[in-house]
Amino acid sequence: MHSNTQTHTSSYSINCNGRLVDLTSPKIMGILNLTPDSFSDGGKFNNEKLALLHAEKLLKEGAEIIDIGPQSTRPNAEFLSSEEEIRRIGTLISQIKKEFPEALISLDTFYAETVKFGFNEGMDIINDISGGQYDGAMFDTAAETKLPYILMHVNPSYETMHDKIQFEDITLEINRYFSEKTRQLLEKGVKDIILDPGFGFGKTVEHQVKMINETEYLGFGRWPLLIGISRKSFIYKPLGKTALDINEETQKLHMKVLDQGARILRVHDVLEAQKTLLEFNAKKNKS
Repeated sequence: MHSNTQTHTSSYSINCNGRLVDLTSPKIMGILNLTPDSFSDGGKFNNEKLALLHAEKLLKEGAEIIDIGPQSTRPNAEFLSSEEEIRRIGTLISQIKKEFPEALISLDTFYAETVKFGFNEGMDIINDISGGQYDGAMFDTAAETKLPYILMHVNPSYETMHDKIQFEDITLEINRYFSEKTRQLLEKGVKDIILDPGFGFGKTVEHQVKMINETEYLGFGRWPLLIGISRKSFIYKPLGKTALDINEETQKLHMKVLDQGARILRVHDVLEAQKTLLEFNAKKNKS
């Protein structure tokens, strides 16, 4: 598929606490899980000192955004309250901000209360996997903080999050959802929206292959697109591999979505994604 490059030259900038961040050149978001039950890094970083060291490693390797996840959303993960999330985060956000003032911090939560806490600690971006569907106060809170909001496509409830629903056309379905939710967010006064099509959440392998092939049509080119395919089962299961040995395949797919205008790659392995990004930028500067 030859993508129409014109649609991808629009400049995207987001306002993070008064700091304008230009997404014209794509950024890497490094994942920092604080969960003892997280599927791929097994809770290695769930104590503050280790988490801070890992944040430093992610930044050194080329991540510009650190995505802090206090709760695992993999299938059959333990469901946590907002209080428990806040307890897990502790002073990590303010510590990272103090040590690495240039780092942008996104907080992966579907609770408005956790967002309020994170905002007071200095976070920059809200990463809500629920599209405001699991906490009715989320969109209002996003508007109050004035932080950029990552809107992900997902099933309507926590319980059905991983149910595979039969969609006639997944691209159409995701765009219908984006169109409705961005309208709601804009009405509330949320100015900066980033779209995430929600790989790994209630979608079949076929759905996700189609989403990769049709990335350029997701979100109408109006908002920056975040793609999170790192260690997702739609890549490793058909190959009979594990989450940790699909780097080569993942980087090929990263290149494919970058070619189609993706602005943020959410990844576990920053070093490898950084190589792909450098290759992509070199290719782009040549053309």
